[in-house]
Amino acid sequence: MELFNLSLIWAFIIGFGVIMYVLMDGFDLGVGILFPFAPTETDRDTMMNTVAPVWDGNETWLVLGGAGLLAAFPLVYSIILPALYIGVFLMLAGLIFRGVAFEFRFKARTSRYLWNWAFAGGSTIAAFAQGAVVGAYIQGFETTNGAYSGGALDWLTPFTVLTGLGLLAGYALLGSTWLIMKTEGRLQEWAYRITTPLLIAVLVIFAIISVWTPFVDDMVRERWFDHITVIWVLPALTLLCAFQIWRSVRNRFEGMPFVATMGLFITTYLGLIVSRWPYVVPPEYTLWDAASAYESQLFLLLGLLFVIPIVLTYTAWTYWVFRGKVRAGEGYH
Repeated sequence: MELFNLSLIWAFIIGFGVIMYVLMDGFDLGVGILFPFAPTETDRDTMMNTVAPVWDGNETWLVLGGAGLLAAFPLVYSIILPALYIGVFLMLAGLIFRGVAFEFRFKARTSRYLWNWAFAGGSTIAAFAQGAVVGAYIQGFETTNGAYSGGALDWLTPFTVLTGLGLLAGYALLGSTWLIMKTEGRLQEWAYRITTPLLIAVLVIFAIISVWTPFVDDMVRERWFDHITVIWVLPALTLLCAFQIWRSVRNRFEGMPFVATMGLFITTYLGLIVSRWPYVVPPEYTLWDAASAYESQLFLLLGLLFVIPIVLTYTAWTYWVFRGKVRAGEGYH
């Protein structure tokens, strides 16, 4: 019973860390995805300046979630990492490229266009890889005696390509609504114009994924259609968030499109959790099958309970300090 309770606490902490990363790093990845399509080079400077003060702090949640997963559920690492080595490598390579581009682009002169592509390409690759990894998790993993027994490219299928494109479009939507909130003038108008097409793309791709997913796994199909009166509240909330994004853009609201987009991501994320709960390595291993020893979970949890409030505090302080509009010629650098 003690391990049962601690595993649930750890699942909540890791789940919280994952959604914090998706929301907070998602919009700056989205800015990178949109980077090549910005109207002018000055607008690209402004776009990068909107995320420059916060991007590296946002990635703290990726480290926190990954470290917590290793500590609390080591079986997940021993199975999922061998299955997703290439996808995880692509994600990390993309994050490294965009991180270097942040530091070098503002100092470059003749080679600035190369750093533009490094920033945009790194953001795009990282976002697509994250989406493909999520698709691979939905598909499940082939295991034998607690070890991954599939191939190195089993994670790359038509379904995971679609989930990768879906997250790519979703992050771009987060990026455009972030720019609506943080910029003004020509750049803000451009962000308004592209938000509705991005929203349509997200809804179309997510609709296809929703129809396809029950055919990928029987358990998901049974769970959704056996509990139709309860679980289907989440898709309804997702559509409500989508409608609010469209309405807010049409009425030229500035903060609401970004808030509603975050709501869209949260409801979709909850839908993913509900579809697979309590399996952390589908289709065979549950939360408790993958858990580390009770003593290990308790020891690490005590340390994490001190770390999380500190991370939340400095994150909130950073966003407070750098609140407001970012104008051309102004910025962190």
